[in-house]
Amino acid sequence: MDNSSDVSRRGFLKVGATGAAVAAASTIAAPAPARAAGANDRIRLGFIGPGGRGFGAHIRTLNKLRKDGANIDLVAVSDVYTKNQERATGFIEKETGIKATLYEDYHDMLADKNVDAVCIATPDHWHAKQSIDAMRAGKHVYCEKPMTHTIQEAMDVVDAWRETGRVMQVGVQSTSLPIWDRCRELIDEGKLGKVLQFQTEFFRNSDTGQWRKYGLTKEQTPQTINWRRFLGVDEGLAPDMPFDRAVFAQWRCYWPFGSGMYTDLFVHRTTAMLKGTGLRYPGRVVGAGGIFLEYDGRDVPDVATVVADYNEGAQAIITATMCSDATPIQQLIRGHHGSFVFGNGEEFTGFDFIPERPQVTRDSKLQKERIEVGPAGDTTYAHFKNFLAAVADENPALCNNQPDLGAAAIVTVNLGSRSYREGKAFFFDPQAKRETLADESWAARWEKMSKDRAHPVHVPGWKAGDYGSLLRPPEHMNLAGPWIDGKPPEDQPPKGAG
Repeated sequence: MDNSSDVSRRGFLKVGATGAAVAAASTIAAPAPARAAGANDRIRLGFIGPGGRGFGAHIRTLNKLRKDGANIDLVAVSDVYTKNQERATGFIEKETGIKATLYEDYHDMLADKNVDAVCIATPDHWHAKQSIDAMRAGKHVYCEKPMTHTIQEAMDVVDAWRETGRVMQVGVQSTSLPIWDRCRELIDEGKLGKVLQFQTEFFRNSDTGQWRKYGLTKEQTPQTINWRRFLGVDEGLAPDMPFDRAVFAQWRCYWPFGSGMYTDLFVHRTTAMLKGTGLRYPGRVVGAGGIFLEYDGRDVPDVATVVADYNEGAQAIITATMCSDATPIQQLIRGHHGSFVFGNGEEFTGFDFIPERPQVTRDSKLQKERIEVGPAGDTTYAHFKNFLAAVADENPALCNNQPDLGAAAIVTVNLGSRSYREGKAFFFDPQAKRETLADESWAARWEKMSKDRAHPVHVPGWKAGDYGSLLRPPEHMNLAGPWIDGKPPEDQPPKGAG
């Protein structure tokens, strides 16, 4: 970064870091901060894949941040489609006066010392390679969700993030809502008692088929689109195939490039819920669904549900149909003593606490209440502002959606997608960083804990002891148990008695 500006980059951006989550217990530690930089450095940004989201959200939002005082410049563009190239460079020059450098190959952008950070909005199958290449080239990274296309790629991105110490923000903008930190604090303090389940959704509807809204035009040809580079054939990212406008513009419908609702939609809600609960990697995942309506040549389902079980004794239900958005399920987190109810969408300013009845909680003071936290405004704006604040301080831990959280969401939705496609249930081992086929051992473990009268386990960060976690057996349960030598349990000596 150069020192040409007298405007402190921290002055505008400092507030963007205040929404960063308190570090959660995780199987992967955050990287150490990179070297500190001078206070007057400008952050120079390059854009890889400025198409729909890359132009509409990345370039436009960062231009607005620049106008609002962020000490940044938009300096470089790389895209496989000439129309996207021209639109991005033309907009940047018109709005900022900077003639952005155009790179056909993003590697050349990464080699440019005048670029400090890159924003990636390419199809899913490119995310991991471009993020890793960028971090290893010394660049900070903002990468659109989903963080990666596969689980192994997610693990590789986390490794590169830790090793390089670069800042990386995953583009689930709702993680910059302040409610998730507050939700996590209250859960850890025992507000809900033992946390048992969260449910979330992303219902939508369409009269054309999901993702078919992305336009196909006659100008999309092999002459205007570098098809081989889009596919990533030379990098082993996708198989070679004939040029197809629908595959280029509507790639989320096809397995080699995306995973439909699992990674375009479910990853949004799952990431937020993981942040709010403190949960990370699932222990067991199964997925279901099908193409029940959208018979238009797509690969991916229009109805899907993922059920993920966590080693902390909690479950996730992630579900939606792409045909009926008028009747979604509510997003909420359930505990033994109550639930946090968020509603639908993601523009939350607060949430409702709904207590269970006092006969269960043994606490008549628990009352229904509204917990207001406050808005984030434009969440994409807030998320980029948070990213820039982390880059300004060169502190990866300031980001609201770091790669370890991004990886946990990928494991959940990816295994749900694979379960649907392969007809299998999966275990995930966070230490080994890999999945295996599930078997009966999951059920056997919980049954053994029940037989052993074990204490429930809790979400990471739990501080409330046994609050809301222990049941009070009714008196008649003293009559339960096997009869030995013809004697009922109540007439037998206590266990351990001589």
